[in-house]
Amino acid sequence: MTRLTGRCAVVTGGSRGIGRAIAAALAEAGAAVAIVARGAEALEAAAAAIERDGRRVVALACDVTDPRQVADLPARMRTTLGDPDILVNNAGGADTHKLLDHPDELWERMLRLNLTSVYWVTKALLPSLVASGRGRLINVASTAAKSGARYAAAYAAAKHGVLGLTRSLALELASSAVTVNAVCPGYADTPMTAESIERIVSRSGRSADDARRALESTSPQGRLIRGEEVAALVCFLAGEAAAGITGQAINVDGGAVMT
Repeated sequence: MTRLTGRCAVVTGGSRGIGRAIAAALAEAGAAVAIVARGAEALEAAAAAIERDGRRVVALACDVTDPRQVADLPARMRTTLGDPDILVNNAGGADTHKLLDHPDELWERMLRLNLTSVYWVTKALLPSLVASGRGRLINVASTAAKSGARYAAAYAAAKHGVLGLTRSLALELASSAVTVNAVCPGYADTPMTAESIERIVSRSGRSADDARRALESTSPQGRLIRGEEVAALVCFLAGEAAAGITGQAINVDGGAVMT
């Protein structure tokens, strides 16, 4: 198992789903972890659940779509856990709509949440990652960043942007010993996917079981990915053994997308 003792990590969108699994795995590996999300109550509950057996976890309520709140993160980190050397940009969400009559508000919101927030948080915390001499920047993208997604043009476009940002920063930061990578989950067994199932049911009239099976069938393994599987990859990329891996976008999707 990757050991991260003495490391300090920030995980955005860390109160539920894949983000919570990542935060738990990093803490289990020995890192001090700050989980960031908008909902203070859910955030505190997640931190309390993860923080056991000597693990150090703090909850930092912050809306990553608000640049003023993001600008305060470095100082808040410094007064709680210290300067981070691991940043996991996981916050995001997917709303769908056909492009015909696509609401401009939805387009702008999806880009702000899934792409622009990554820019803001990275810009705020990157000086700490560089100064550490062993920084790890890991962006949670999606297989939609490689293959597109029907009725999810805004979400897929934003996630494609995350890959472009990942690759550009990997080149820019290569000489600083900071690695920059993306992980690309397929459909995962998370609250976000549960919300997608609810939308399918409401718009198609299919049962929830049918909708879930339709998502499962997108994977050759015939199942949804577990958050812990994504978290294991993130932990590896955060460790010393992954020092030579940068600029990569690695799928965790049961073989659905092979690029």
